[in-house]
Formats: sequence, C-alpha cells, structure tokens
Amino acid sequence: MLGKHFLIGLRPTIELHPDDRRLLSTLRPAGVIVYRGNLAADVPYEVWHAKFTALVAEIREVIGRDHVLVCVDHEGGTVLRPPRPITPYSFARDWADRAQDVGRAMGRELASLGINVNFAPVVDIASNPANPVIGPRAFAGDADAVIAAARPFIAAMQSEGVLACPKHFPGHGDTSIDSHLGLPVVEADRAALAARELRPFGAVARDVHLIMTAHIMYPAIDPGVPATMSRVLVDDVLRRELGYTGAIVTDDIGMRAVSTMFDTPGTCTRVISSGTDLIMICSHWTNNDRAYGLAAELDAARAQGVLSEATLAASDARIDALLAAAPSHAPLLLDPGVFAAHARLARLHAARGAAGQTVSLEEA
Repeated sequence: MLGKHFLIGLRPTIELHPDDRRLLSTLRPAGVIVYRGNLAADVPYEVWHAKFTALVAEIREVIGRDHVLVCVDHEGGTVLRPPRPITPYSFARDWADRAQDVGRAMGRELASLGINVNFAPVVDIASNPANPVIGPRAFAGDADAVIAAARPFIAAMQSEGVLACPKHFPGHGDTSIDSHLGLPVVEADRAALAARELRPFGAVARDVHLIMTAHIMYPAIDPGVPATMSRVLVDDVLRRELGYTGAIVTDDIGMRAVSTMFDTPGTCTRVISSGTDLIMICSHWTNNDRAYGLAAELDAARAQGVLSEATLAASDARIDALLAAAPSHAPLLLDPGVFAAHARLARLHAARGAAGQTVSLEEA
C-alpha cells in the first residue's frame, strides 16, 4: 500500500518499458507522469494517438486499480509534451487575459488523450528578472494578476475533467537558481512570504485537489530544510494557515536540488512526515527504480513506529480522495476543427524543434 505514495515518471519509450512494467506492478503507485518520449511525435496524429492510447491502457492494467493518475506537464511555452495537433500555446504570460479559454482548450485536448492531471498552472510570481527557470511561465509579476488568471484557468481546465496542480509552493518566482540544477535559497521571512508568494496558493487552495511543492530553501523560515520536506512550510503554512486540505506532491526528487539527499536514509520518511503525500520520481533526472528503495524505507519506518499510523492514515485518505476525483477518460480523436478553433484562442509557441516538437525546460 505504501507504493501508492509515489508518482512514477516513465522511461522515454512509446511502449511500456519492461522495467517500468515491473516497477508499476510491484509498487502500484498512485499514477504516472508521461513525457515527450512517451509519444510518437514523428507519425500522423491518428497513429501516435493510438499508440499512446495503448500505453495508457497498459499502465492502468499493470497498476491494477480502478483509479489511476495519468499526469503531464503541459503549461505552454517551453513546457509542452504532446505533439501536434495538440495546441502548442505560448508562455502563460502571453495569454493571461485568455486564461479561461486556454484552460478549457487544454483540458479538452488532454482529456482526449486519457490524461486526467496537468501539472499546471504555475502560480509563482515573476518578481525576479534574473530567474532562470520561471520568468514567462508565470502569469504575471504581482500576486493579484496571477490570481486573476489562475482561478479561471483552473476552473475551466477542471470543467473538462483534467485536474489542475498549482506549483511551485511556496513560490519559485524570486529565485536565481534553477532547481533542476541546484538548490535555490530565498532570503525571505514568513511575513514577506505571506505578503506575496503565498497569496496565489491561498486563493486557489479550495479549488484544487493537488498542489506541488518546490525544492527551495527558506532559511529564515525553516533553516537547512528544503520546502520538499519542511513540516513548517507544508503542514504549518500550507495546511494550517492557508487551509489547504487536498493532496500534496513533491516536484521530481531526481532534480539536482535534492537528488543526493534521498540517498540518505530517512529523507523519504521525512517528506511524508511533513504532510506531503506523493513523492514524484522520474526517469529523466534519475533512475526511477530508486522508488523500490524509497518504498522499502517507508515500510521500515512504519514498522518501527517512526512513521506514525495516524500520519499515514491521513495521507492515504487524501490520496484516495485525489484518485476518486480524477476521471478515467476514454481517449478519442478530436476533429481538426476543434484544433483550429483552439489555435485561434491565444498566441502559440513558435520555437519548434525537429519533428515539430518543442524543447522542454525539464528535459533540455
């Protein structure tokens, strides 16, 4: 049952890799994250759609649970996964005034692929011009404008059956280091955080079933502890102060900001003890087979009483509620007219690579 506390990022194959098949059948995680490499971008829409439909069906069969999360990072700009004709919207900043329309279009297109969770929107505030990883991925540089775009985006996308996952709590907008490459440190105290970064998360806390944490250190709030495993930031701030009652997922723990920390016994247990429910581990940045050892650590911590039954029961309930809220979509081909109408809604991302596929921040 403790395998349910994981989300697994698949190896870059369009058919389920044997090692991923073994991992999913053993752990039976809450779900998977699909990436560009799981979609056959160099063939016609009907062909890659059929292949991806088969992949999703096999994932569900192997996990063997009625409810499975099929997740994707699909924000727009340089964070796009499915190939055309799925609409390649530009950065969120470029369509903040059309967020509702874009959210609905994204939801319809992703649901047609069998996807039921999108790791979007970014509700960080683009307050630092030197930020190497957020910038135009954020709707705006002030909290009110971010809230004004994020709420209609979330409502519209979820109306199409794709759950939103606002990120990156408690706020990645004022960093100067990319957490894919190192651990950012933000010198802000609790009052400063509440006055700016926390406001969008508080505004959407009752609208969503899932929020993603960031690999960021706030030494004035919890010295030496990244938000990924900070009980102060997760339980005290997000849950108690902001009133969030849903599930919480880490950003990919293979990212270099925290990856080596998870080689230390007890780190995974510390994450779950903080009030976080799901640990994301993806093949792009690390070997996702590390999940076996992490799950074994949780099992041992439970047996030894280090990880309390009360903590696990509360976390299990949140995961179960998330799974129940995520629809199981029957994949279908959309009419060309749908894509044409969606393409007219907002600015598209023009930087296309070979085979018409975008370059992603997470995969570059």
